[in-house]
Amino acid sequence: MRDAVIVEAVRTPVGKRNGGLAEIQPADLSAHVLTALAERSGVSPAVVEDVIWGCVMQVGEQTADIARTAVLGAGWPEAVPGVTVDRQCGSSQQAVSFAAASVIAGHYDVVVAGGVESMSRVPMGSSAAGKWPFGERFKARYAGKLPHQGLGAEVIAERWGLSRTQLDEFSLGSHAKAAAAQDEGRFAAEIAPITNPAGVEVAADEGVRRGSTLAALGALKPAFKPEGGTITAGNSSQISDGAAALLITTSEKAAELGLRPLARIHTAVVTGDDPIVMLTGPIPATALALKRSGLSIDDIGAFEVNEAFAPVPLAWLAETGADPARLNPNGGAIAIGHPLGGSGARIMSTLVHHMAATGTRYGLQTMCEGGGQANATILELL
Repeated sequence: MRDAVIVEAVRTPVGKRNGGLAEIQPADLSAHVLTALAERSGVSPAVVEDVIWGCVMQVGEQTADIARTAVLGAGWPEAVPGVTVDRQCGSSQQAVSFAAASVIAGHYDVVVAGGVESMSRVPMGSSAAGKWPFGERFKARYAGKLPHQGLGAEVIAERWGLSRTQLDEFSLGSHAKAAAAQDEGRFAAEIAPITNPAGVEVAADEGVRRGSTLAALGALKPAFKPEGGTITAGNSSQISDGAAALLITTSEKAAELGLRPLARIHTAVVTGDDPIVMLTGPIPATALALKRSGLSIDDIGAFEVNEAFAPVPLAWLAETGADPARLNPNGGAIAIGHPLGGSGARIMSTLVHHMAATGTRYGLQTMCEGGGQANATILELL
């Protein structure tokens, strides 16, 4: 019986918009983590049979199958192919799922999964160029309503009775946890520092804020609903640049290559929910993952729920009954940032290294995605 195991997981630091990574092309960000992945795992790139890469805004510098461009930019053999996938914010988590399914099926023995987004260089929405991208039939089905993540977050806050203070308190907590993780060196095993064209080495996530207060967050104006809104720049994920990659194989192949797996991909699911509210998908995705795995919510020692907006993990907590102390133990996208197509792999890199460092047997990751979708993946420590 074949399985799928993660041997290594590497990421760039996450850069702020127009920050330290802004002058690095996304293909080069990707090539950087591919190079680091091979170096840290000790695997020869020649044995990699495919690179499955997530990217959301596949326009401009992120077109032309950026996975293949990254492979060649990393200096890997020309025989190594690459394919780019888009499941919106979950693109690189989906890349991991595709990789795991493929090695279990025997299509590959060794594959790399990951993703990238340079939101400084390829802004959100640039692919739509002001056009309606959903089609007339979608428009008719949903009475002309346009999916909007910010307004969807407002709906969730209202539906679950979440106050502005609760959202801001959660956001402060995300920054505090991420700052503590930085100070204690908890990200060191997963981050591959990178030097930008100006010769400056970027070695840490740039979005983590220290010393903020509830009063400072409370002074920010609502971003999407001017009257009575609760969603602000302070309780939303950050616009970011970054890339991440994971090496996936089977236990048998890992032993043959002399590689030591970190974790097994125990269960991987994807599901859909309301595409207009858009952000509630992690709730049914988690339920489905637990059902298929045979595990309970209490069996999971660490949860990574992408902090697209603070109401998303808070509503997820309310519905799942998960222990809040196990949620995003090193902070989330509100503090670290959310480089769209790279976020799934970034979060999984953080999760698998956290599990290894703490001896946590099971970890669950889930993210809301465009179209009301969500992936959920359960990892088992080896």
